Amino acid sequence: MCGIFGIIGEYEDNKAKKALSSLTHRGPDSCGITQRENLFFAHQRLSILDISSNSNQPLKYENILLSFNGEIYNFKELKQELTCEFVFKTDSDSEVIIAAYLKWGVDFVSHLRGMFAIALLDSNTLYLFRDRLGKKPLFYMEGESFVFASEIKALVPFLHKVEMDEDALLSYLSFLAPTPPFTFFKGIKKLAAGEYLKFENRQLKVKRYFDLLDNKPSVITNKDEAVSTLQKLLEESIKIRLNSDVPMASLLSGGIDSATINAYALKSGVNLQTYTLGYKDYEKYDERQNAKESADFLGLKNKEVEMTQNDFINASEKVLSALDEPLNDPASVPLYLLFEQIKKDGVSVVLSGEGSDELFLGYRQYFEYLDIQNLSNIKNKNWLKKYFRANFSMNREWEYYKRIFDETLLFRTSGENFTDLQKNALLKQNIKDNQSLKYLKDYRERFEGSLHATERKYPCGIDESTWYSYIDLNLFQAEHFLTKLDRASMAHSIESRTPFLDHKLASCVFSIDPKLRYEDGVTKALLKKIVKPHLNDKILSRKKKGFSNPYMEYLINSKKIELIQEVNEQTGLFKKDKLDEYIQKASTGGFKQHVWGLYVLSVWMKKWLL
Repeated sequence: MCGIFGIIGEYEDNKAKKALSSLTHRGPDSCGITQRENLFFAHQRLSILDISSNSNQPLKYENILLSFNGEIYNFKELKQELTCEFVFKTDSDSEVIIAAYLKWGVDFVSHLRGMFAIALLDSNTLYLFRDRLGKKPLFYMEGESFVFASEIKALVPFLHKVEMDEDALLSYLSFLAPTPPFTFFKGIKKLAAGEYLKFENRQLKVKRYFDLLDNKPSVITNKDEAVSTLQKLLEESIKIRLNSDVPMASLLSGGIDSATINAYALKSGVNLQTYTLGYKDYEKYDERQNAKESADFLGLKNKEVEMTQNDFINASEKVLSALDEPLNDPASVPLYLLFEQIKKDGVSVVLSGEGSDELFLGYRQYFEYLDIQNLSNIKNKNWLKKYFRANFSMNREWEYYKRIFDETLLFRTSGENFTDLQKNALLKQNIKDNQSLKYLKDYRERFEGSLHATERKYPCGIDESTWYSYIDLNLFQAEHFLTKLDRASMAHSIESRTPFLDHKLASCVFSIDPKLRYEDGVTKALLKKIVKPHLNDKILSRKKKGFSNPYMEYLINSKKIELIQEVNEQTGLFKKDKLDEYIQKASTGGFKQHVWGLYVLSVWMKKWLL
């Protein structure tokens, strides 16, 4: 993993180098800069493969400059294919990108298998690529010069003034993270997963080069064939991510995802050191016992890391600073602390299980949504529509039924937090019902225009389960979970790899008949069939726990929660009575993630706006 940074146009040398230095944690092993008039093109390197100085970046070949963050897992195969057309001087995957670009042009990206943020300058034309499923971040801003970077912190110095972007705020409240292209810093934008940017003659164009919906639906309709095909791809995905010239480890919870990764690693002959996090005095959140049982069954050497309230509170400020902008995921703090210990042990690469739930329908709510969706077939529902409109409730269950009878979009990501009506009651500005759909519009239009919607219709209409996976992978996963994983790991100069988010594996899932994932009424039914030969029934039947933690207890006990009201007194963003109501409910276990999101927002506003 690395940090990329560049400026096209006029720049101040000291200012540019200081901005670049803010990314040192992403690549502490070397810093490379190519600069001339109207160009500052740089790279912070974290050495994982070919750790010699020959592979330091930016790489230069004739009129091409490359700064690349990520890993290309099929680079050896590509190198072999391209050897007759390009003279390679290193053993790195970076040089393969240049060779691939020379052969295939911009379409080279379709030949890459891995995770990446790529900046490639060809004479006066700049290309920026973000990987297909959004594992690696890439931000940019237009102004007197065009500036790009792996993290927002390197771009903030080039803003004339820090202002909050309203679309970022509203989409954050709705979906836990700002939706692309918005960031909380007005003027700074981000590429979405599967997008690339072309900047030439001061003209900017953003295009999509990959979409999971481009995979033809229901190519596989037989369950045994689906299990067999997916098993081979999953095993291959894990195996190719075991290649590293530096120490590697894996996260281990009590669940099926991390157990699967480690089981297949063992099958490939690699016994990874594993890590599990526990919480002192909060056994109900603790997965150490379950993880121990998994480790004992698989024969893993597992290390337990215990976190206290003081650990959480003391680290929270560093974590929220590392995130750059509000991200509503309280697990970011314990994950940061876990990676801190992993780094102390000398590990530089970690495998993690993100993406499994979205691909294999691992959230119980997916099945609940499918049931609720069936209510749309009720013929005489006008009285139900009137009833729900006349009896407002803050509870999201009420909102879901109202949507069905209003005939509007039901599922709006698993990360949906504040509904539009909740936002309208809380904010001192008018928020219309369904206003947040603007942030899902492009995704929904692509889905409804795809063969997954037009060709795969059932008696009750479109099979919406494909939509659940599609929007969750693009937003809930790419902008929420993967943002957390990237910042928490890279803050400690650790590369995180996510085998379930291999694009070939994900594409295969989108090519099977969607009902094969849920017809048994069991979460992750296909995955459980795939790994049944490698895991015992106890692991396979455990209820999903997630990376839950006692964040609200910590926030209340430490009185840090009071910051929300303090900041609101200065900004007047929220209605005081409604804000107090949310905070009161959080103290009794309700609306906890709503309130954590308001806390994170308050921390950011205090730092940047007050």
